Amino acid sequence: MLSGSLVRNVRRGFAVTKSLQVSGGTITAKRANLYPLISSMARSYATKKEYPPYTVLNMPALSPTMTAGNIGAYHKSIGDRIEPGDVLCEIETDKAQMDFEQQDEGYLAKILIETGAKDVPVGKPVALTVENVDDVEAFNDFSIEAAATETPETPKEEPKVEKVEATAQPEAAEAETHEATSVDGNRIFASPIAKKLAEEKGVNLSQLRGSGPNGRIIKVDVENFKPAQPAAPSNKAAAAATTPAASVKDAAAAGTYEDLPLSNMRKIIASRLTESKQINPHYYVSVAIDAEKIVRLRTALNSMADGRYKLSVNDLVIKAVTAALREVPEVNSAWMGEFIRQYKNVDISMAVATPSGLVTPVIRNASGLGLREISNLAKDYGQRARINRLKPEEYQGGTFTISNLGMFPVDQFTAIINPPQAGILAVGTVNETVVPDKTSEKGFRVAPIMKCTLSADHRVVDGAMAARFTTALKKIMENPLELLL
Repeated sequence: MLSGSLVRNVRRGFAVTKSLQVSGGTITAKRANLYPLISSMARSYATKKEYPPYTVLNMPALSPTMTAGNIGAYHKSIGDRIEPGDVLCEIETDKAQMDFEQQDEGYLAKILIETGAKDVPVGKPVALTVENVDDVEAFNDFSIEAAATETPETPKEEPKVEKVEATAQPEAAEAETHEATSVDGNRIFASPIAKKLAEEKGVNLSQLRGSGPNGRIIKVDVENFKPAQPAAPSNKAAAAATTPAASVKDAAAAGTYEDLPLSNMRKIIASRLTESKQINPHYYVSVAIDAEKIVRLRTALNSMADGRYKLSVNDLVIKAVTAALREVPEVNSAWMGEFIRQYKNVDISMAVATPSGLVTPVIRNASGLGLREISNLAKDYGQRARINRLKPEEYQGGTFTISNLGMFPVDQFTAIINPPQAGILAVGTVNETVVPDKTSEKGFRVAPIMKCTLSADHRVVDGAMAARFTTALKKIMENPLELLL
């Protein structure tokens, strides 16, 4: 038996070890349980054909939640030289469009998965590189099946598993036959365990063929039983059952919808928000805020900007929410299962709508930033989020989320909490509303009113805490000069 070379690739602080053993023209691959969050690479040698030494580039995990990705445009062609830091291709993750950067030099020898491929699992071979440009031509006929020996699941391991199962079944059958009772006439041979399981699953034992001694039905037979599917009706019967009116209706309905494929981001959003709504005990507290002074402050500050910045109402809302969280820090917390984590820093997740779904870039340490800095960061993150150019560290984390639909004619709405955070604030548009005014001769006035709704996790934030937070927010936004202190 010959031992192959031991290859170690250290990428961004994570190591992958791969050893190869060659015996009788067969490769057995073993991989340590040290999968990195990014591409794993390993040296491989072919079995059926002698290929020059090559390196397999697997689909990287570019974010902690990524399990699969879509292949975008390749920046390199076959035969191109690759330097450390070069981008091989673009990859669409569950959150953004990111670059697949290389850490080692070489030449691109083979592209195994082409541009446009969807839902490519993390760890699946994507491309090959070689050290010498003269070796590129040898890989013209190389297939992804040949690279499959580089994946964690190797064919060599499967027979062992099957063998264990095969030996385990007779032992189980042997144990069950001791419990079986003798039968006469037309009675069914079955062990008590099989009978009990069949009764629980509603399986008719007469439909089973036993695999135990003398044709006896055992537990495995019941577990593996699949009821026969009812036969499909014949074409004639189907035609007779379909009336002309039904045919016309079905034909009309067939053209009224379109099935749209799910992006990775949409799948993650669906999973996360469904889980949040089912697990987190949401409740809601709303407050109506007189936005007259905050609108005036925005106008005054923008008139002095001289082109250096342009504040939006959302920028002032972010600053006000940050100040309110400082006053009521219990809301700036997270449910961690066994304990509640109360954050000292205020990192605001800002909901941004993109063509692929909702992204929440994070304005970190918002309490230490001025209005101009918050405004510039919010605009930059918003623009890059819409073209899938955010870095993972720019949308991961956050201690509290703001979802603002004020740019639409939405008076009020409720939002779903972004776990493990304990709260999210839904901000509606500013509407001209008649409100009481004791200082007015008429007894009322028309004021710009903004309605905000806090969605809170009742495991972390009690009702009184939520009321204190919304009260603090109302006070700050109706007296916005405090934000300048």
